[in-house]
Amino acid sequence: LSLKFGDIGNLKGLVIRFLLTTSYYQLSVQNWFSLHRLQLLYNHSIQATFNATRIYAPASYSYHCEHVSSLQRYDALLIPSSANDLSKLWEVTFTDFQIQGFNIQEGHFAYAKDCASFFSPAILMGLVMSLILLLVLAYALHMLIHLKSLDRHYECKASPAYFTQMKDNDMGDEKEPLRSSGNESYELRNQQFCKIYI
Repeated sequence: LSLKFGDIGNLKGLVIRFLLTTSYYQLSVQNWFSLHRLQLLYNHSIQATFNATRIYAPASYSYHCEHVSSLQRYDALLIPSSANDLSKLWEVTFTDFQIQGFNIQEGHFAYAKDCASFFSPAILMGLVMSLILLLVLAYALHMLIHLKSLDRHYECKASPAYFTQMKDNDMGDEKEPLRSSGNESYELRNQQFCKIYI
């Protein structure tokens, strides 16, 4: 697949050539196409060659990637084929790159296989946060299951409290005299004594 740009500045007859192949894989039971090499031609000769990595898709699909580049910050899907040629002097970057080599119908791209892997950094971060929240929830449920209720160990008994005779006329309605031999004592009517066992 060749993109011909013609003369651009000092570059005479600039052409970007994509070398595509198709192969049949028994595991997936279908044909796949892949981009093997990218060549830059100008002045009627090949000036730079890049080997392509991880650029492939089923033959009935197209391939799409936000950046296909020789730069490391874009994951460097294009690698100079040799240290001896001029490829090291070139920096090639395609933005919003989409390619389909075979089974093109009505001049439109087929459904695209995207280059973004399933385990992108955002997805991995979401999985880690979900795991942390799941552990916190499991710990909370464990603590709730083993929480001891106070209702089973709560005992309240009515027990009279005895006081010696007090000369206070204000407490006359809250106490009643107890008849006993010897000293006279009083009992509070509603006094309760409670025990809590934990």
